[in-house]
Amino acid sequence: MTWHDAIVAFIALQRLAELVHSRRNIARLLAEGAVLVAEPSYPWLVATHTAWILALAFAVPADAAVSPLFLALYIVLLGLRVWVMASLGRYWCTRIVTLAGAPLVRRGPYRFLRHPNYVVVAGEILVAPLIFGAWEIALIFTVLNGILIWLRIRKEDAVLAERRAASSGP
Repeated sequence: MTWHDAIVAFIALQRLAELVHSRRNIARLLAEGAVLVAEPSYPWLVATHTAWILALAFAVPADAAVSPLFLALYIVLLGLRVWVMASLGRYWCTRIVTLAGAPLVRRGPYRFLRHPNYVVVAGEILVAPLIFGAWEIALIFTVLNGILIWLRIRKEDAVLAERRAASSGP
């Protein structure tokens, strides 16, 4: 197995594990009365991320050189991803789910940014292809992901607006 194969396999397995974790959290939240928000762009987001992994797997030569700098940066992003997920705890999921009365998370990276998860994902989409020098894949999928995340953030902010107003006080 080459470094390329190992890195791409790791990314694919990580994403699959996150989907399983997300589904468990969603089921738990729905059982508590949460609402799963209809999000027309979600299938496109899944398709884009799947295509990104497939592009890494099949458009990058298996013997591509690995950039230690970009690999290290990707590892840093993984650490930030863990921080985001740990900060959200049982509320972390890949869908927009809202639970009335639940406090907004304001710990971890959420002290500094409203949407740190999306910043991390955007970084991963950009950096992973650059590990192999595949700047074209980095560019294409960063733009596609950026458009979809922009749509998602607008929807998420609209859904959370009432809870944000309630948590900021009079």
